[in-house]
Amino acid sequence: MFRFKKLDIFVAKQFGLLFFATFFICQFVLMMQFLWRYVDELVGKGLSVTVLAQFFWYMGIMLMPQAFPLAILLSSLITFGNLGESSELTAIKAAGISLMQAMRSLIVIVVCISCMSFFFQEFIGPRAFVSFQQLLLSMKQKSPEVEIPEGIFYDGIPGSNLYVQQKDVNTGMLYGIMIYRMNGGYEDAAIILADSGRLQSTAEKKHLLLTLYSGEWFENLRQSGIGVNANVPYRRETFSTKRIVLDFDGDFNMADVGGIAADARSKGVRKILHDLDSIREFNDSIGHQYYREARRSTFYLPELTKRDSARVADSLAKKDVNFDSLYIRLSSEQKQRAVQQAANSARMAIRDLEFKRDYSFYLNRQEREHQMEAINKFTLSLSCLIFFFIGAPLGAIIRKGGLGVPVIISVLVFIVFYILDSTGMKMARDDNWTVWFGKLLATAVLSPLAVFFTIKANNDSVVFNIDLYKQIAMRMLGLRSKRNIMRKDVIIEDPHYAADAGQLRTISAAIEQYSAQHRLLRWPNPVEVFFRPGDDHDIAAINAELETVIEDLSNTKDRFVLAKLNEYPIIATHAHTRPFRQKWLNALTGIVLPMGVFFYFRMIRFRFRLYKDLQNILHTNEALIPMAEELENKK
Repeated sequence: MFRFKKLDIFVAKQFGLLFFATFFICQFVLMMQFLWRYVDELVGKGLSVTVLAQFFWYMGIMLMPQAFPLAILLSSLITFGNLGESSELTAIKAAGISLMQAMRSLIVIVVCISCMSFFFQEFIGPRAFVSFQQLLLSMKQKSPEVEIPEGIFYDGIPGSNLYVQQKDVNTGMLYGIMIYRMNGGYEDAAIILADSGRLQSTAEKKHLLLTLYSGEWFENLRQSGIGVNANVPYRRETFSTKRIVLDFDGDFNMADVGGIAADARSKGVRKILHDLDSIREFNDSIGHQYYREARRSTFYLPELTKRDSARVADSLAKKDVNFDSLYIRLSSEQKQRAVQQAANSARMAIRDLEFKRDYSFYLNRQEREHQMEAINKFTLSLSCLIFFFIGAPLGAIIRKGGLGVPVIISVLVFIVFYILDSTGMKMARDDNWTVWFGKLLATAVLSPLAVFFTIKANNDSVVFNIDLYKQIAMRMLGLRSKRNIMRKDVIIEDPHYAADAGQLRTISAAIEQYSAQHRLLRWPNPVEVFFRPGDDHDIAAINAELETVIEDLSNTKDRFVLAKLNEYPIIATHAHTRPFRQKWLNALTGIVLPMGVFFYFRMIRFRFRLYKDLQNILHTNEALIPMAEELENKK
């Protein structure tokens, strides 16, 4: 039976405090990123505090499911990073409690958060989306004057440019009004100046009623019969009150309301699955209708009915008709008329097919968006668990708390998730990938990563050992470090200089014999490199004997001998023969051509380096042997 213990309460308390703090931070960041899409709808429109509050409230509710995974990732990283940095995690493991046991209370909490995320997406999120979209549309419907900015010309009204120097949001009054009307072009332009005015929507929401006060109206009266150089009559009117009706529907109509309701983001999973059947049935009916029309229009026979045309087309398709012979019998006018009619028919067919293509793509995209939204409700909830099993093990491995390293890692992981999810969504929406592949791409990539980090952290395996990765990279690229033999403060036994000098002479003779037998400057046979065993035991024996001499001479107090010892290179005894020690791995490398080419030239580089190293050893031996003999004589 599952029982909460003091450790579970302690870890849950640490996580809970950090989760609430990071959740509001992530929510704020996502809202600011989302706000840039609608900044033009808010800035300079004079919206009331109530409207802005509703705007941000609906936005925050819609973004809550996206903030949950990022907050869980960051808070779990910081929680276990703090435990590891303060050695509390070490004490927990020393008490015989595994990492998974320490995480069990948080697993329950994260599962509850995942269920909460799904609940928000299923019930609260769709309603918030509908309310948010209706709020954007109602801004224009209820208060058209909020669309007009201060201090710049506004061209959102067809045929007019409106300039307002100042406006009062509370009363709806506009001050310092200048209007350029160009219904008949620039030659018939009208300029209207007014001290103040008011802009209101008509009852049918298709026009704007502009009431002007204390102004003048200037208008050209150019007509088509007047010459270019003739004097153009104009009209000037001074008014105290003037009403003008402007054509403007504010982009708000019943189609917009229907579009909001038909959007997949405004539906739950049950509603999406229900509507998908209707969408597919409608799409199939459109496809069958296009197919029937294509069959009827295979042969253009305007004088026949549709049924007769299809019948004749089928009969003509079964016979071998020579249309060239029919065309030759026509007169010149008939040929020209036939070609022109065929070209017109082809253009009409192309336009018709383009229209059907665009409409079919729209219908297919609507179906795919519903499928993606249904899958997204589950994947976004599942990402809470995935991010937890990435963040908590990483915090236990890195053992760094605070907001430094955890924030960097969280941002990197979330960027990878965002790129994969966005790419998959766009490719699936545009019908380049299947819906399941596109929406599950991010989950499929991050799930094995979460399992890997959890296993490594639970087994206390070293994952981020920079020295290990550095050593592997140096071996892959053929890099090596230099010797660093220092003088020892305490020497138990002095070197055997005479024996070491003799071994160095033996090593020099072995190197000369090896160089004569092995031509290192020649390119080896690729078949022997990748598909035959080729361990070099001679160079391994030379290197072992040299290392024994160097280890013995490192006990000397003579600084010149120590300097010469540091000149000896560190020999790679295997890399010049074949890439790997495993036979199957060498064969696989040779089969995969790009990898095989890389390792083949890498091996050639090691052969050239070995040749230089052997020459360096010979020169160093020539200088070190007399020094060792001289020290032996002194001793």
